[in-house]
Amino acid sequence: MAAMPPLPVRRRRILVIDDYLDAAESLRDVLLLYGHAVAIAHSAAEGLLRARAFRPDVVVCELRLRHTAGWRLPAALRALPRLAATRVIALTVLARAEDVRRALAAGFDAFLTKPADPMHLLRLLGAPLLPLCG
Repeated sequence: MAAMPPLPVRRRRILVIDDYLDAAESLRDVLLLYGHAVAIAHSAAEGLLRARAFRPDVVVCELRLRHTAGWRLPAALRALPRLAATRVIALTVLARAEDVRRALAAGFDAFLTKPADPMHLLRLLGAPLLPLCG
C-alpha cells in the first residue's frame, strides 16, 4: 500500500465515526489536544448527517460498526459536492490484508489498525506534533 502523503500542517475539522464510545472519545481527546475541531458520530448514517453540517476536512471511521458497515462511507461522502475532497481514513479493528485492499478499493485514503499510534495519525493529518497545552 502506498503511503498517503501528509496534508499540509494546519488545524483540521475531523469527524470521528466509531460506535465504541470510549474509542471515539479517546481519539477526540487526542485530536483536541493537538488543536483540531472534532465531531463524533456512532453510525455511518449519523456520520453522514454530521458531515453535512460539520463539513470535515478528514473523516476517521471504524469499518465494523454495529448497525452498518463503514465500507460505503467514502462514496457516500464524495457524492456530496461540499464533501467531495474530504479525506477518509479507516481506523479499525480489522487487520487482514483483504480488509486493507477492500477499504482502499472502497475509496478510503489510508488504513490504520487499532490500536494505532496517535503520532502516525497526526502525521497523516499534517498536524504539528506538539500539543497546545503546556
